[in-house]
Amino acid sequence: MERYREINIKYYYHFIKAIIAFMALAIISSHGKSTAEYLFLGALIIVLAIVLFVYPKHETFLMKIFIILLGTIYFYSIFYIYPETWSSFIFICLIPLISILFFDAKLFYFSAVLNGLLYSAISSYIILFESNPAFNYMKTDIIGNAMNFLGSQLLLFFIFWLTLIRIKKQQLYYEQLQQSEKLKTTWQLAAAVAHEIRNPLTVVKGFLQLYESDVSTPSDRKDNYRLMMDELNMAEKVISQFLMVAKPDTGEKSEEIIDVNQELRNIVDLMKSYSYLNDSEFFLELESDCYTCMNIMEFKQLFINIIKNAIEASSHGQTIVIKNREKGKQIWIEVIDRGNGMTKEELRSLGTPFYSLKSKGTGLGMMICYNIVLKYQGTIDINSKKGKGTAVAVKLPSCSRR
Repeated sequence: MERYREINIKYYYHFIKAIIAFMALAIISSHGKSTAEYLFLGALIIVLAIVLFVYPKHETFLMKIFIILLGTIYFYSIFYIYPETWSSFIFICLIPLISILFFDAKLFYFSAVLNGLLYSAISSYIILFESNPAFNYMKTDIIGNAMNFLGSQLLLFFIFWLTLIRIKKQQLYYEQLQQSEKLKTTWQLAAAVAHEIRNPLTVVKGFLQLYESDVSTPSDRKDNYRLMMDELNMAEKVISQFLMVAKPDTGEKSEEIIDVNQELRNIVDLMKSYSYLNDSEFFLELESDCYTCMNIMEFKQLFINIIKNAIEASSHGQTIVIKNREKGKQIWIEVIDRGNGMTKEELRSLGTPFYSLKSKGTGLGMMICYNIVLKYQGTIDINSKKGKGTAVAVKLPSCSRR
């Protein structure tokens, strides 16, 4: 991945050099302009070149805004200084293309609004005050030019919208592929290691129980044996979770039609005692007649894990929102908390074995959730912002009640 990034940056620098050289050559080869105009455009090109060369090392939102502003100033300067060049009008119509390269909706809307305001201002000035005959085409066909400008902006919006949708689909596919690779790695690891560890642990635990039950064993040693057995029980619990990840179909329990609303209420009732420790409250917003077909125990395990995480992430006295809706052929179930939230880096690592934000967490709970949802051709989408909370959306196939 790093190698591809280096190659892309190399091509980026070559492209920027060509663009800057072309811009400089266009200014040098032009005639009939004042020294001040040449100096202004030259300084603008130098500043733009510096910013573009620095950008790969400082890819911040403000840097992108600065590039868009510099590009906009440059193209409007060309439009006003060289009115006899018909292509300058086309360039100002295409200014939002700069923001499309960043694949950021906020930047595109900023660029489009800015371009609209600047075009309105400069065209009004030219029509009312400019005496240069080169701008006569702006005065003789005011409506036509305005419609051409507006049409180009709508076309760019359509291109941006299609591009953004495609990028999001590719990003979702890439994230699902990454999650699938994580699951595959975990299955292989669990199958290879879990059984081999569990057998010796059982033997050691058996001997410790034997020694602890021996009447001749001193009481202080019995306490040590109990402590060791507690730790072995914890190790067995982790291994059991590992085995569940490796073989989620253990027991071959049959699927059944689940009343999503009723089961969510049952799970919330079950989790209320746990939520009392954090003084958390639940708010249910459930649509009627939502059904899905899956194993009831796996459904409960899935949402107990997710709701438990929401409780532990929430601050004292906060409300956890649970809502569902049927959308097309899917049931969407959301669990929303207003807790600590997660950064983008933490979100990318979520579901990785032994990665957990909890001090005593194993990271296997979310791994099991992903595994269960994948088994039923569903998805888990997690949106989170640091300090603002997390929303976990589980999408499962819906089914009709028979």
